[in-house]
Amino acid sequence: MLYSLKSLWHVSLAVLLMSVQTQAWSSPDKQLRIGTLAPKNSLYHRQLMEIGEAWKTAQGGNAKFVAFPDGSQGGETEMARRMRIGQLQGALLSVVGLNEIEPSISALQSLPLLFKTWDEVDYVREKMRPAMEKKFSDKGFVVLAWGDAGWVRFFSKEPAFKPEDYVKMKFFAWGGEAEQQEIMKNLGYTPVPLETTDILPSVQTGMINVVPSTPYFALASQVYTMAPNMLEINWAPIVGALVITKKSWDGMSPEAQTALRAAGEKAGVQLRAKARQEVDDAVDAMKKRGLVVNRPNAEQMRAWQELADKLYPRIRGTLVPAETFDEVFRHLKAYRASKSK
Repeated sequence: MLYSLKSLWHVSLAVLLMSVQTQAWSSPDKQLRIGTLAPKNSLYHRQLMEIGEAWKTAQGGNAKFVAFPDGSQGGETEMARRMRIGQLQGALLSVVGLNEIEPSISALQSLPLLFKTWDEVDYVREKMRPAMEKKFSDKGFVVLAWGDAGWVRFFSKEPAFKPEDYVKMKFFAWGGEAEQQEIMKNLGYTPVPLETTDILPSVQTGMINVVPSTPYFALASQVYTMAPNMLEINWAPIVGALVITKKSWDGMSPEAQTALRAAGEKAGVQLRAKARQEVDDAVDAMKKRGLVVNRPNAEQMRAWQELADKLYPRIRGTLVPAETFDEVFRHLKAYRASKSK
């Protein structure tokens, strides 16, 4: 729910897939069909198509690449299903879709206000990555790269700073994320399940008052024009991964697999850096067009953190498997201890 607005990182990782495929596949009749929620003609979609053309050229024009933007292959749950039955060979998925494959992935995104910086996110993700990728492999999928798309912030029609300011407001909730809707209810808020295409008209009519969103999505979708107040807190990072089916992976030669891994690592690092910069650029662009940035003071931030601290025990063992929950906290504690020395 909170993290339904994940278009930014979806688009970023779409670029990644094309770059790695350029190097990896040599079969003349290979077809790679990738589903994504990335908007057509967005910056990242244009990059995707350019890299796709380069890939086709490298394959002598025989290999066929097809990207399906704008969720034309359905939402993330549907794309996961299509990969399983062979209608897609891969997809760009946020935690919503990845959770359909391996539920423990939710630990990276379903813990509000846990991570303070991107360095913390990167550290925990890298520590958990080998075991997590093994779990995906056991489920029939190969993770080519990890990405993110910025922090979720709250965009509202009216100014708001502290938790109780939102109690009477109604939050956009992505219809496919029952778990995140439950988080909002536990916080005392009112989630309204909708599709992303319904956001703007729903804000206009008053059906919802708050849209949890990354700044990039708020700019691209024009959410900020209807909800021009942004609460500047790092509620949760939007994270996800580019995955392909193990069947597709097993059809590659060892050399192609090696090339795919190497290109994926390189592109993932570059795209994460670019996505984070574009989040800052998006905020600057919206401020020039009337966005008001509301920064909680120290007392208000303590109230937010206290709310999150009360929520964590409810998440452990329900939204996030207890073992994975404990692992995240253990790695984060170790990282912070190393930085305090």
